[in-house]
Amino acid sequence: ASGQLARTSDRQPLGDGQRIKHDAFRSVLPSTARGEVGAVTSGGRMIRLQVMDMPALPPTAGVPNLAGGVPSSEFITLERDESLVGLAPLSGVVALGTAQGVVKRVQPDYPLNRDDWEVISLKPKDRVVGVATAGDEDDLVFITRLAQLLRFPASAVRPQGRTAGGMAGIKLAAGDAVLHFGAIARGDEQGVVVTVSAADDALPGTTAGSAKVTEFSEYPPKGRATAGVRAHRFLRGEEALSLAWAGHGPARAASANGVARALPTEHGRRDGSGVPLTQQIDAVGPSLVGLIEASRPVAPVAGVRLVDGSAPDSAVHGGPAAGADDEGQGTLL
Repeated sequence: ASGQLARTSDRQPLGDGQRIKHDAFRSVLPSTARGEVGAVTSGGRMIRLQVMDMPALPPTAGVPNLAGGVPSSEFITLERDESLVGLAPLSGVVALGTAQGVVKRVQPDYPLNRDDWEVISLKPKDRVVGVATAGDEDDLVFITRLAQLLRFPASAVRPQGRTAGGMAGIKLAAGDAVLHFGAIARGDEQGVVVTVSAADDALPGTTAGSAKVTEFSEYPPKGRATAGVRAHRFLRGEEALSLAWAGHGPARAASANGVARALPTEHGRRDGSGVPLTQQIDAVGPSLVGLIEASRPVAPVAGVRLVDGSAPDSAVHGGPAAGADDEGQGTLL
């Protein structure tokens, strides 16, 4: 879980193929070498990053090798109890979701003379859990600890200025909290939902739990600020989800140190139980095929730690038009 950060060296579509270490990505975004992107933190801050400062990976026909990247800590200084959530564009509308169920779409009116700024006014003890590029044609997705999934159109959330506090996104039951927030292109036939459950009293790392992969289309859209639908049926001894993710499939799972992990190959029912796992899963990310070339949002990777190359996608801001020495590229976290 080293949180490597890098950029590709050209505009060639990202490939897929045999699983390798560190291939579960948190953010994948189209960019130019002289462009800028933003890093969003759990404290509701956005930090300006220069793409040119990131190491360029050599061209590859398969999955990029993040061994050539650098730790995100070399570019980002976090405050106490603050973590990096993912990357976001500086030129488009960005959606944020918090642990207390608040949703916000942010207008791209960021200050030009500052390196970091607030993108949401958080309530006490709340934190940002997900960030994604989200146009009116996309769906926003909340998944909670008690296995409730809410899907609603991004157009139901009016974009606000960066200092606003957002609005109600999902109605939470007592003791529940949001595990995952992201965006999926409406009509994405490869969209999937991954849920992992474990015994509530189990110590971290002592049990693998059970996992389920379900087609995103199985979950009906509902209105904003309503309760979700059940996304996972708990087995005996299981009381909550330990991890949840929704995005462009096939999904890629990994351990905390980036080792590839297997997910169930057959899709389960919307409200079915999971398949017992033999190895613990700490993070889930999207398939790379079709993301950059389609310029679609990439859902944030699930898990409490960044995995090399894992992240939500975004676009570029502030760079000149792509030229001979400034080709379209991709920024990876």
